[in-house]
Amino acid sequence: MTSRGLHRLIPHRGGRRKAVMLGVIGTTVVLGLGATMVPLLADDDLSIAVVADTTATTVPQDGDNSVKTTLATCAAPCDGNPRGAREAVLTFLVTTLPANAVNVRATLRVHAWQKFDATVSAHESRLDARAARPAPSPLGAALDTVTGVTKGFNEWDVSGLVTGNGIWTLSLSQAGLGSRIYWASGENRSADLRPRLSISYDGVGSRPPSASPSVAPTPTPTATVSRPPASPTVSPSASPSPARPSPTAPPPPDSGKCGTVSAKLVPGCGAWWGMYSPTSAAAGWDHGKAVTDVEKQVGRTFDIVHRYHDFSNTGSNGAFPDEFQQQQMRDGRLMFFAWESRVFSSGTVLTWKDVYSGRYDSTIDAVAARIRAIGQPVFIGFDHEPEDEPAKGSDADFVRAWRYVHDRFADAKADNAVWVWTMMGWSGHYDRYAGLYPGDSYVDWVAWDPYNFHVCNGSTAWKSPSTTIGSFYRWLDENGIGAGKPRMLAEFGTNMNAADPNAKRRWFEEFPAALKAHPKIKAAIYFNSAGMTKTTSTCNMLMNQDAAAVAGFAAAGRDSYLRQPTGGSR
Repeated sequence: MTSRGLHRLIPHRGGRRKAVMLGVIGTTVVLGLGATMVPLLADDDLSIAVVADTTATTVPQDGDNSVKTTLATCAAPCDGNPRGAREAVLTFLVTTLPANAVNVRATLRVHAWQKFDATVSAHESRLDARAARPAPSPLGAALDTVTGVTKGFNEWDVSGLVTGNGIWTLSLSQAGLGSRIYWASGENRSADLRPRLSISYDGVGSRPPSASPSVAPTPTPTATVSRPPASPTVSPSASPSPARPSPTAPPPPDSGKCGTVSAKLVPGCGAWWGMYSPTSAAAGWDHGKAVTDVEKQVGRTFDIVHRYHDFSNTGSNGAFPDEFQQQQMRDGRLMFFAWESRVFSSGTVLTWKDVYSGRYDSTIDAVAARIRAIGQPVFIGFDHEPEDEPAKGSDADFVRAWRYVHDRFADAKADNAVWVWTMMGWSGHYDRYAGLYPGDSYVDWVAWDPYNFHVCNGSTAWKSPSTTIGSFYRWLDENGIGAGKPRMLAEFGTNMNAADPNAKRRWFEEFPAALKAHPKIKAAIYFNSAGMTKTTSTCNMLMNQDAAAVAGFAAAGRDSYLRQPTGGSR
């Protein structure tokens, strides 16, 4: 055993993340945009589907009404009940406004089945649209009001709130009628009746392309999110190709404002909660079910779904995003693609020189084209944990390959790729991390993979959540690598303690407090696999190994710090 951890001691064949991909060849990749993505109606029009909605009330919910899956509003008193007031609460995730959009105009459209003599106002809301029955909250000033509800879609001008990309939550409140009004919700079986946010804007002009300096810039209209500005880089141990200039991005939303998200997917407060969950041939390689099964156990939808992919450019392994991922995105989750320079099915390992020599340009360009076609931001990382890949080349080769892949994405205008640099974070490699860092203009998030292995790696130390995640966090602070970048636990996990059946449950329950004590961490993704450890009577890294562990993990997921209003069924 070595201090690096058992998960990296076994050869890569059959490895912890790669094995779940082996043999998945020929899976059809659905790339039609139509109704599967947030549709772009024109250069200056967007139609955004609701990602979460609920009815706020202190009395029992009305429930579904046959095909009329409903939200409800009602004044107080409602049907004679002084406590019966209801608000319809709706959350929208806006990610596709271009950086230079001005004069943004946003219209909320919600469908009613009947005409009512009532006044209904739209307000900014701080309620959780994922909650089953939140209590109504005091309302601020109305953004807009309709005096008389019409049969069909009713519209409110919410431009005073929706000013750009972000997560926006609105409440509809009712006056002038003491009976309930029912509205179509996001679960209505007719997609045409579901609530929408219609956005128009002006000012889509040109911006510099991401071609190399030797190519004369040509202004190109675009409706994608621009890349971050170039920043001073930390020099690698050798001198790979210099960084290219990058277009200037708008400043992110106020980081203290909960319910917002930046163009680089940084939540305004708290942190994303994510999951990697493997599947198998026995389960039909259903990567979607692998995640939803865990979600059912813990009682919530994950913000981020993590998947590992190879350079084969075929099947579920390489032709990503696949149909499972597209469905997960439609359901409101964010995707994180960990892209490895190898071929899972054959065990072939590519060198970083293979990558930056141009040998795999067709694969890189094909993936970039699919990412661009998604039309919404996604996390992507190239060769996570490169410090443990000696067969692929030197640290300088890794930096050069990373920049090469990043630049080809830029040339393809795949500006919706959010780049995550992921290291092991092991102290034995601290002297290498500066030389492995591609530079601030090539990295959007800094990530590492902390584990409380306990006896799985031959140790006897039980590390608390804070100790598990804290060492590399402090090292980053002290050494200035990725200064100012949001941080992510791209993988994290904990072992059991055979002498204490409730130790894992308590570890999970303590995890939110550990994140709050390390506020630069804006996302945490559990690696729900045995990985390269062996499951024994004293070693089990699964989150759902028993009911106590699931209860602890579910409790962590209920913490408000980890409950971002981003969609799904939470």
